Amino acid sequence: MTSIGGAEMVDWNLAVATAIRFVRPGPEVSRDEAREVVAELRRHAKASEEHVRSFTRMVPEGHEPEDTPILVVDRAGWVRANVAGFRELLKPLLEKMSERRSASPGGAVLGAVGGKVTGVELGMLLSFLASRVLGQYETFAPATRELPAGENGGGRLLLVAPNIVHVERELAVDPHDFRLWVSLHEETHRTQFTAVPWLRDHLRSEIQAFLGATDMDPMTVLERLREAVQTFTGARPEAEEDEPGRSLVELVQTPEQREILGRLTAVMSLLEGHADFVMDGVGPQVVPSVAEIREKFQQRRARGASRLDMALRKLLGLDAKLRQYRDGERFVRAVVEQVGMDGFNRVWTSPNTLPTKAEIAKPADWVARVHRKAD
Repeated sequence: MTSIGGAEMVDWNLAVATAIRFVRPGPEVSRDEAREVVAELRRHAKASEEHVRSFTRMVPEGHEPEDTPILVVDRAGWVRANVAGFRELLKPLLEKMSERRSASPGGAVLGAVGGKVTGVELGMLLSFLASRVLGQYETFAPATRELPAGENGGGRLLLVAPNIVHVERELAVDPHDFRLWVSLHEETHRTQFTAVPWLRDHLRSEIQAFLGATDMDPMTVLERLREAVQTFTGARPEAEEDEPGRSLVELVQTPEQREILGRLTAVMSLLEGHADFVMDGVGPQVVPSVAEIREKFQQRRARGASRLDMALRKLLGLDAKLRQYRDGERFVRAVVEQVGMDGFNRVWTSPNTLPTKAEIAKPADWVARVHRKAD
């Protein structure tokens, strides 16, 4: 990581330590119960492979799921995995910001304290997210002993055990069914990346192009992170009433970035919507109480949480992620109804067959473009 005077733009170790210190404690479970949950999640993740492959007809070619390990983690493990991924992805942006910092008045002072300030504030935000994520396919962090990955550049499937237990208790649903239901969603993401080898590099390229086009100074980033933490700690309660707030993504949009962001929004809507579609499609055959789980989970999504939680969702762009689930699922369902699963799977042919942001909203336009052209 580029550094000026020995100081990095982000103190990553401090970010991890801060997040772990402030993350909410997980649900109370005995040691035996914890072992049982971990073992069951591993079994469900493994069983989900065949369910998802059979339903989606997506079979990896020369890139088996074993190349992407299944890691059942606690909240601290999720934090460490994501900090490693962020550190890798944010290199272009932070190098650019470091160059600006060295050339700006007071750059030496900022270099001495900025990395630690940013590390603390990033850690605070990660502590908020760490108690909410049920699972994730993490694909960008380099492989380490603590964070293994496949030999061929695959990622790893993360299942956050305490969060899954917390939600299944909150919803009062059958825990065994809920754990399998969550595993189906996350396994779909693993199948997407193992069956579509170009997808990982395509996403990395788009994200780094977005970050490389960023035009902002380090102090602006610090101010935005500080605003986020003040919202998180309740130091800005008036902001929820007086201003809707901007997401962190909205802060850094040049015309070039808006174009890239449109493509990223479309592909993320596709991936999340496809996972929801598969989860619901496979669910009735293998998850006896799937209807009850789905209804309660949708109600939970719709309710959100406190006004503070809603403000943070807006700031972090998580409200957009919830729309991605809904819009993407509608796109996938509409395309499958029109051209069948094999017809839908043309979406994975190349980056050129991915839907645009406009096509996510109008699936018939994607069908007309891709299928008419192919025919």
